Amino acid sequence: MRMSRILKTSGFLGLATMMVVGLYQYTLLESGGVPSWLVGGHAHLGVLSILAVVMGFAVDAFALTGRLRAAVSGLFVVGQWLLPLTIWVGVGFGLLFLIPTTFLWGLCLIVAMLIMAWQAWVSEPTTPGGMPGPASPADD
Repeated sequence: MRMSRILKTSGFLGLATMMVVGLYQYTLLESGGVPSWLVGGHAHLGVLSILAVVMGFAVDAFALTGRLRAAVSGLFVVGQWLLPLTIWVGVGFGLLFLIPTTFLWGLCLIVAMLIMAWQAWVSEPTTPGGMPGPASPADD
């Protein structure tokens, strides 16, 4: 399985999960209020899931290969899920000893982004097979 497929799938799954959590938050809002820790995890998962989809296309566009491709994909997916889950489980279930690990999950995301920043600096984006080239005006 291509690593970009993992990123894209994780992104869309994260967005679906975020939408379910959003609906749950609405039911809580109607019955009294939404805890701030639930809102924070929801926002993190949403933004990170959008970035996962974008990263899936970026690793293809910059033709990342081998260990760099695996590192970006693995580190990003770990950070995408474990950062908000740690907030939800740590605060929601009173397991506050887990909260410091959010720095580790954030570091995973930062390293993945720095690898991509380096790749963007040293290489030109390509148009991988199967992906459309630049858009052209429609004949409307």
